[in-house]
Amino acid sequence: MNQKTFCLITGLIFLVVAILHLVMFVLADKSDVHRSRVTIKDMKKIKADIHGRVNYATKSSRLGINKRSKRITLSLKIDTNFVPLMEYFEIFTERMVYCRKAASYLGYKFGLVVNSIKLL
Repeated sequence: MNQKTFCLITGLIFLVVAILHLVMFVLADKSDVHRSRVTIKDMKKIKADIHGRVNYATKSSRLGINKRSKRITLSLKIDTNFVPLMEYFEIFTERMVYCRKAASYLGYKFGLVVNSIKLL
């Protein structure tokens, strides 16, 4: 293998790895919802902001990968006594679309489970 071919192959490998990292970053970033993200302690301020409400109401958040079924699933436990589930979708629908596209790029399906109910 000559120097030019080696450089081309190395560059392509680097590009593929960079794209895979970007796809994984999109999945991690766009699915990041959890009570621990709320740094404000004043409940009035939390309730006044939709992002604060939704994050505060999210008791658990887990992004799982099933290689056998080729499925990436975001599982959430949301306190619907604190925030209506619709508020989650108001701010996260576009993010879930990004997650679906990122999973698809990897050859996977994206799933969403909220309060043990499979939505996607």
